[in-house]
Amino acid sequence: MKRVLCAFFAVIAGLSAATGTATGAPAARAACPDGKPGHVRCLTSYAPAVRGLADAPSGWGAPDLASAYRLPASGGADTLVAISIAYDAPNLEQDLNTYRAQFGMPECTTANGCFRKVNQRGDAGPLPVFERGWAIESTLDVSMVSAACPTCRILVVEADDPQLGNMAATVDTAVRLGAKVVSNSYGGKENGSAMALAKSYAHAGTTIVAASGDSGFTAASFPASLSSVVAVGGTTLARDESSPRGWAETVWQGSGSACSAYVAKPRWQKDKNCAKRTVADVAAVAETLAIHVADVGGWVTVDGTSASAPFIAGLYGRTGHFGTPGDLYGRTGFFDVVTGNNDPRLGGAKCGGDYLCVAKPGYDAPTGVGTPDGLAAF
Repeated sequence: MKRVLCAFFAVIAGLSAATGTATGAPAARAACPDGKPGHVRCLTSYAPAVRGLADAPSGWGAPDLASAYRLPASGGADTLVAISIAYDAPNLEQDLNTYRAQFGMPECTTANGCFRKVNQRGDAGPLPVFERGWAIESTLDVSMVSAACPTCRILVVEADDPQLGNMAATVDTAVRLGAKVVSNSYGGKENGSAMALAKSYAHAGTTIVAASGDSGFTAASFPASLSSVVAVGGTTLARDESSPRGWAETVWQGSGSACSAYVAKPRWQKDKNCAKRTVADVAAVAETLAIHVADVGGWVTVDGTSASAPFIAGLYGRTGHFGTPGDLYGRTGFFDVVTGNNDPRLGGAKCGGDYLCVAKPGYDAPTGVGTPDGLAAF
């Protein structure tokens, strides 16, 4: 295992996917439709594979992320990180290992004990029906966990459908099966029915992570709005050879930020313009990620805080340290994102131009306390 992991990190400098999609590539489309009442939707969009261009990645790959976030060249815990998801992705294990092989990571399979997929009750079968959009989401999730933590084991818990109660059940099942980190790349509207499920997203000794949403500054997304959940916003990543880091980040325009209408202000949040819980807590790249999805033709590029959340979940898994969102506040070990906003049509006017939708020095809602600078903050 150690020899193979060394091979992964040895290719970081040499394997780097090009940014963006190819000229003439189709525009990104939402992977999942808007959720029906009482349901959630996955939070990703993708550019469909282009004939002749789908046999190699065209977005940011694992080595790019390792470079941008200064991840160490070796090491990591074998933490069990779980993915809470709806429906089945029959090719998930194959797609995951195509991704890992492309970027020099060891296999993560059912046979070697690294990968496991179960239904919401924790059984190997029967699994739910296939749904293509959610399969794209599943593939993105396991790929981003792998990029952040090549040594982590992965558990995928598939709900029968994206009803709120079924999604909450997947989190409870994941924890029961031993997951120390659970990633949730979906969201729905805050309401009383959703809040009744809050206890499923609060488990002592387990870190629960959720995507903040892909609609910019708007109403808060559940479960990201819960104070027991690490809410993860998104950034746009670019190379910047003029800087010591070699990379630059700005707010991804879709990055979800919000003031909760239901969740009380946690004592660890000190911002002034939300009377209740503010989303987000932290951020990571959410745009132009390369993943392999056989069901849509091969290598595609994807956007969304659905990428940011599992990447942060993988960092928790890699350190083997677990906690609550409040543990991130006041720590060092973050890049401060100070440019961009998630209110592109109004240039930040929707929130009055303040930190709720415009990047500022220090805490701001679209990117929280910032993006990871290594593993120190986790």
